[in-house]
Amino acid sequence: MGPRFYQILAAAVFTTHFAWILWVIFGCLLTRARRILAGLHIFSLVYGILIEILLWPCPLTIAENWLQARAGITPYQEGFLVHYLKALIYPEVSQTLLTWVASAVCLFNLGVYGLRLRSQITSRRT
Repeated sequence: MGPRFYQILAAAVFTTHFAWILWVIFGCLLTRARRILAGLHIFSLVYGILIEILLWPCPLTIAENWLQARAGITPYQEGFLVHYLKALIYPEVSQTLLTWVASAVCLFNLGVYGLRLRSQITSRRT
């Protein structure tokens, strides 16, 4: 398998990674009245917080870097968000700031679920 094959796979992992981030950020908009999806999204949020705070390596970043190296592309060393946001929007964004923002987004989403749960409990009592 040649470099082009690995480039295509790396692009597929990038797309999956980007979709995962969108799911984590906006998933609560898709989960209303869908318990299974809500459960999956809550799991995703908790995982997102843990991976940011504990500095666990993201499996998708590891896979993308491995595929890029096989394709002859120099893999990026920082995290996915730092690498692509730096390239697109922010020339100097710190990993610490991204960790706090990503955790805040996840906590905000968990707060939405908390409000939904409180609303359900309140409506059952009346």
